[in-house]
Amino acid sequence: MSTKIGILGYGNLARGVECAIRQNPDMELVAVFTRRNPETVSILTEQVAVRPLSEAVMWKDRIDVMILCGGSATDLPEQTPEYAKYFNVVDSFDTHARIPEHYANVDAAANEGGHVAIISAGWDPGMFSLNRLYAGAILPEGNDYTFWGRGVSQGHSDAIRRIPGVKNAKQYTVPVDGALSLVRAGKNPELTARQKHTRECYVVLEPGADSAEIEKEIKTMPNYFADYDTTVHFISEEELLKNHSGIPHGGFVIRSGVTGWEKENGHVIEYQLKLDSNPEFTASVLVACARAVHRLALKGETGCRTLLDIAPAYLSAKSGEELRKEIL
Repeated sequence: MSTKIGILGYGNLARGVECAIRQNPDMELVAVFTRRNPETVSILTEQVAVRPLSEAVMWKDRIDVMILCGGSATDLPEQTPEYAKYFNVVDSFDTHARIPEHYANVDAAANEGGHVAIISAGWDPGMFSLNRLYAGAILPEGNDYTFWGRGVSQGHSDAIRRIPGVKNAKQYTVPVDGALSLVRAGKNPELTARQKHTRECYVVLEPGADSAEIEKEIKTMPNYFADYDTTVHFISEEELLKNHSGIPHGGFVIRSGVTGWEKENGHVIEYQLKLDSNPEFTASVLVACARAVHRLALKGETGCRTLLDIAPAYLSAKSGEELRKEIL
């Protein structure tokens, strides 16, 4: 039995969801909903409806799981609780500090509507969260370290593009090799944000823009660059498109801990992701979570979950028998 999927919103993440559905034979895309004029939206899958967002609720009996592909800043805090009243839903809400608030809102709506939701699915939060949980449970005496990159930070890139005089920009988050080496060696260092990561900015200027003033504005921007060693490169738009058109990302979750009666033995657990496409990988996690949501809904469960609450087998298309034989 296939899981019938709806996609709400159609940008980079949604295109990644569409590609992931194609790679999962137990998934079927039935509709895409957009705030734009549907006639202007060209999707990859043939003979699938593209409908205005205002019609989404009319499809509630034809969709098993709605995957919400909006942004975390303004879209998902409103959309996920709203659509959890009518659909089983999955989102990639990634504002870490607001996850408890978002969870409570979605849980209330999903329980009210009799549906299941998974929020904050992706790689961080998501797969990195799972690995922090597993490692901390196994090594209760120890320290967690999370390094992001080298990869494009879409939020930081957008912050640069909003500066007057900037035509285009990409920003890379880069782990500091020395800090990473200390952690991998089990030294348990205490590290500041500046000691863990640097930021590299590639900026295309508008004609006549003051490069020195823009570089100063970038490096002193609070919450984005002021707490990091930041390098700014001014390049042509041709060079940006040639060398910086992708959206790669990744990183490391490391836990360094000890065991033994006298804590005499050290251990390091490391999980790494190296992603050619941040949105496509995130989308692949969303689709696996859609499978889990559908299974929970068929069991009659309701309410909100995160990846920390989902049994790993629920994410897999394989049966329990297959998993025990091939993976366990």
